[in-house]
Amino acid sequence: MNSPLEPPALDADEARTRLPGLTVIDVRTPGEYAAGHLPDALNIPMDRLDSALPALRRLPGELLVVCASGARSERACRLLAGHGIPAMTLSGGTQGWAGRGHELRRPAPGRRTVWAMERQVRFTAGAIVLLGLALGLLHPAWQLLSAGIAAGLVFSALTDTCGMAVLLSKLPHNRPRPADLEATLATLAERGRSAAG
Repeated sequence: MNSPLEPPALDADEARTRLPGLTVIDVRTPGEYAAGHLPDALNIPMDRLDSALPALRRLPGELLVVCASGARSERACRLLAGHGIPAMTLSGGTQGWAGRGHELRRPAPGRRTVWAMERQVRFTAGAIVLLGLALGLLHPAWQLLSAGIAAGLVFSALTDTCGMAVLLSKLPHNRPRPADLEATLATLAERGRSAAG
């Protein structure tokens, strides 16, 4: 049984079976979404979810929220529940979905894709640590840069948050183009109108 703080969850196999009757919202960054997403999933990045609340309220059927591992989608489900919108999360996220051998939609071959956010964080954190260590050869105070990143990673693990991911999500390649978000909101509005009519 789920606690009030824990949103209902579907495992990958159950979600695949129920997929035709679900509206799937992917709350990852546009770059992560483009790298591979569930069939028919609509992309509304976590930090833009507030702008979709009116359209999400009018949706028929059940709402499934997905991300890479399930952490962001759980937070999104709690946010939606706070606005009276029931939603379920996909246990294990798109990683769990792909791990069970289910299809992820990907861009056409040859199209440039953006790294997943977790990979972007690992690269950035590693590069900063190496920079701090290299500059530490010039002056020991630079080693504090590496220590700061290490402390941030520990804090991130303990709180299940990631400040670096929040900062990286603000970069242009991780931001949705306004036309993409408008198209998603229009799709949601159309689904809401179809159910009402």
